[in-house]
Amino acid sequence: MKAAVIYTAGGPEQLIVEDRAMPQADPDQVLVKVKAFGLNRSELMTRKGYSPGVVFPRILGIECVGEIVIDPSGKWHPGQQVAACMGGMGRDYDGSYAEYAVLPNSIIYPFTSKLSWDLLGAIPEMFQTVYGSLHLALRIQKSESILVRGGTSSIGLLAIQLARHAGLSVIATSRNEEKKQFLLEKGAEAVLIDDGNLKAQVDKLYPEGIDKILELIGANTLKDSLSCTKPGGSVCMTGMLSEIWSIKDFAPMDYVPAAVNLTVFDTGQMKVEVDAFQEFISMVENGEIELSIGGVFKLDDIARAHKLMDSNKASGKIVVIN
Repeated sequence: MKAAVIYTAGGPEQLIVEDRAMPQADPDQVLVKVKAFGLNRSELMTRKGYSPGVVFPRILGIECVGEIVIDPSGKWHPGQQVAACMGGMGRDYDGSYAEYAVLPNSIIYPFTSKLSWDLLGAIPEMFQTVYGSLHLALRIQKSESILVRGGTSSIGLLAIQLARHAGLSVIATSRNEEKKQFLLEKGAEAVLIDDGNLKAQVDKLYPEGIDKILELIGANTLKDSLSCTKPGGSVCMTGMLSEIWSIKDFAPMDYVPAAVNLTVFDTGQMKVEVDAFQEFISMVENGEIELSIGGVFKLDDIARAHKLMDSNKASGKIVVIN
């Protein structure tokens, strides 16, 4: 099979497409023919050498969609459509940057759909992250206000839509004034230009603070997001677009405002139910949700796809198809 392998941490050019022997599935694993996969910031971090414990050479890729080839357990049948994400993919063992992947039975999500593989490839990790952040971590409720900080990211764009679909008032942010109209067209009711300090802008719209905030930028903007939240409200730190994930000399009593809740969402720790995954696919099929695709590439062009991810110029999810 063809696979993109990384031997040394560094830039996109470190991803080498080569021929590999077909992997074999053990009794608790399945062999999946990978039809498509989305690119993720965590893979960028691993490629740069910022993921402790990841040993090279490695086939990256924390998600995929495809078809079952072999399941020794008999639970899934050949040709069945499945998705998979996290569970050590592309980190503890070889992941989805390949034509075939051996994956644990425990992370397999069966589904049925007539969507094209490039659209399906954008869904698994993006949906899990957004749905989990909004419903499991923030516990959003109809008529609440929510700020999506990092609105032009693939996660942010989907969060705007799902929050609107759930009946919330959505404010989104971008560092780029030129993205304002784009975010309004995607469903945001207001757009704030983010210079790292949103408190004054938020106070003009919501003097008492915002109910819920989805923090996708990272630790460098987290304190400001907390200051924009009303007492009893919540901030969920989900993303690290800034690649800053730690806080020096963190003092909780000084950092977190009184009665404001701080949580995180990590698809490696919690899984969304299979039924919710299938329901979301149906929403996309019915036109209730529009997936934002920032670029579609072939496996041979994986380095070029990573260069686009590095540039932060893709307005949506970057997908690779086989």
